[in-house]
Amino acid sequence: MKEKIEKVIKKIEDSDKIDAEQKPLIIQKIKEWKEEDEAISEIVLKLENWWLELEPIFAEMGLV
Repeated sequence: MKEKIEKVIKKIEDSDKIDAEQKPLIIQKIKEWKEEDEAISEIVLKLENWWLELEPIFAEMGLV
């Protein structure tokens, strides 16, 4: 799971869809959660919900 979190952080850093001012805040929060084992499931849930919102947009653009 922690490897997946590192991949998420890398994707956030590389994303041009996320506001540059928000990236450090998002990454900081993810790193805080990463330190808490019980919070990992919370991160996964939030990212899954985020993906459910964005997947149709990516699909419409032909990226999924």
